[in-house]
Amino acid sequence: MLIALSDATGPVLGVIDQPYTSERFEGGLGRASWSGPLGTRPLGARPARPLSEAILFTTFPEVGTEAEAAAFRRVSAQARLTRYGMDCYAYALLAAGQIDLVIEAGLQAYDVQAPIAVIEAAGGLVTDWQGGKAHEGGQVLAAANAEIHAAALALLNR
Repeated sequence: MLIALSDATGPVLGVIDQPYTSERFEGGLGRASWSGPLGTRPLGARPARPLSEAILFTTFPEVGTEAEAAAFRRVSAQARLTRYGMDCYAYALLAAGQIDLVIEAGLQAYDVQAPIAVIEAAGGLVTDWQGGKAHEGGQVLAAANAEIHAAALALLNR
């Protein structure tokens, strides 16, 4: 379940709730936290690492159009590990410091606004594939830090 509170500038508060694991990831308004069966703890995205060490997720291998899939494959070929599926849970894993990148296309605003708030509150960043705002959906690049974001963005736009 995704819940977001947004204003004209984009998401300011987000919740990613996973009932089947009893986990909730919250972010915005100066805080980022995880709560679940083991209690509550702060969220924090991973520090910088080379793209060759990155763990990358997307919902499905086709990603979007053929051109978008080709761009995704350029990043995937450089990453250490690529996994498919997970939907919004991949964004939660990024905010929790478990993975480095999520790259998707064809998203709607309701797909991405809550994850944006959670990831940004955890120290990561989310943009479109050109480095602009992604809160309306479309092509989305979520990254644990600016360095890995820049590496992925360069490959997406090559």
